[in-house]
Amino acid sequence: MKLVEIKKPTFDVDISLTYATAENFTEKMVYKNAICYLHQDASLALLKAIEYAANIGYRLLIYDAFRPSEAQWVLWNHTPDPNFLANPKKGSPHSRGVAIDLTLIDLNGTPLEMGTGFDDFTTKSHHGNTEISKIAQQNRLTLLGIMTLAGWDFYRNEWWHYQLFNAREFALISDTDIPRSIMN
Repeated sequence: MKLVEIKKPTFDVDISLTYATAENFTEKMVYKNAICYLHQDASLALLKAIEYAANIGYRLLIYDAFRPSEAQWVLWNHTPDPNFLANPKKGSPHSRGVAIDLTLIDLNGTPLEMGTGFDDFTTKSHHGNTEISKIAQQNRLTLLGIMTLAGWDFYRNEWWHYQLFNAREFALISDTDIPRSIMN
């Protein structure tokens, strides 16, 4: 396991780990420590995405990245919806360190309009949804283009979720296996 901590100055991104706050769909803190990790392979793809976004005047805001298996169980036990959450028995790409939830922000740090917020578990969150504004559709396509060009695959139900194409080839990682605990 080769996890890399995502932080400045190496990674020029904003980070606001939603599950390290109570401002998430569970309404409870899931992570005790707001530490952002990705597998080394995913971190390299993130660096490309950062560069591509910067080339067109945007930055990235990360909502979630590596999610310990223990955290996946907390989310699943709260809302066992396979349309928006991976069943922890099968394992989430997040729990392998090769998935990221993010959005585009402008150079002032303001998130672009995406039609829904992060973790909006409705069909309006689906890629290609035309019930959202044209601006939000364009912004989603811009994010999709940046992430795809950088080597990420998308999940059709969540405009914010990207993972490496070979995500299932990576091992699941527990909170006890990482350099600094997220859960405790």
